[in-house]
Amino acid sequence: MYWSILLHLGFNMWDDDPKSPSIQKNPYREASDKLRCDRGTWDAVTNRMAEVGMNQVLVDVGEGIRFDSHPELAVEGSWTPQQMADEVARLKGMGLQAVPKLNFSAGHDAWLGEYAFMVSSKTYYQVVADVIAETAEIFGKPDLFHIGMDEETLGHQRHYRQAVIRHSDLWYSDLEFYATEAEKAGARAWMWSDRIWHHEQEYLRRVPKSILQSNWYYGETFDHSEDPQHVGRTHVRAYDLLEAHGYDQVPTGANWSCDTNLIDTVRYCHQFISPERELGYMTAPWYPTVDEQRDRLLAAVDQVGEAIAEYSSGLQEPSH
Repeated sequence: MYWSILLHLGFNMWDDDPKSPSIQKNPYREASDKLRCDRGTWDAVTNRMAEVGMNQVLVDVGEGIRFDSHPELAVEGSWTPQQMADEVARLKGMGLQAVPKLNFSAGHDAWLGEYAFMVSSKTYYQVVADVIAETAEIFGKPDLFHIGMDEETLGHQRHYRQAVIRHSDLWYSDLEFYATEAEKAGARAWMWSDRIWHHEQEYLRRVPKSILQSNWYYGETFDHSEDPQHVGRTHVRAYDLLEAHGYDQVPTGANWSCDTNLIDTVRYCHQFISPERELGYMTAPWYPTVDEQRDRLLAAVDQVGEAIAEYSSGLQEPSH
């Protein structure tokens, strides 16, 4: 069982216009030319993870590494490949598996710099292949490699400087390209599952079961029986759909909206996902690893610790 957290090294995943209302609400959504990762907070979070019994860190790399193959992607403060490799070894010594994540959603690829404006071009494919291969080497040939692929919609990019949305065939052919490159590097591809919410039959027909799935839902209510059209029902139902069609899953919750979501995600999904496809659980706080967000990140870790303890002793029914 994976007990994981999405921990950000890089955070240039959005490309909001500096004057947009989204920036006023959340200044972290503006891409930065400096790395937003404080080592003290990084260490505090990973140390707490080991203390509560977690065993995996999903590292959102982005602009966080100064790649030898593409140093132009780095920002001030980006880690060297050796620094990252040393950290992977340190985490391993603490019982924490470090898994890399490079988000190739066209809605979350500001870290690619100028190449984010070249999606699906020959140049783009070469850069993607290069950084996947190098990242896998840096992480010591990991078993898993997260390729992102969430929220590639006009709604999510409405405040961006440029919106890029791939439709149907191109989205799936690019997904296959990323997964194949990860497999060439010796890793199983892992992705966010939210495209299934509004492209159900297409997704189930075209996404191979070889790709590990992380559907996500951050709300408080899991029982939407009285309001089946509620947006939360669409999100929660995806766990059931993925199970029914034989996909391996790492369901994902968060303390983004409420503090009970993670434990209720585990309680809900454990009822419906077969043991052989219930590969683990993850929390995704969605804030950078900076000192001012340390308490939020530590709280997320503690919530996973509580879930581990309850899972080990026998789960209760969802509380909401």
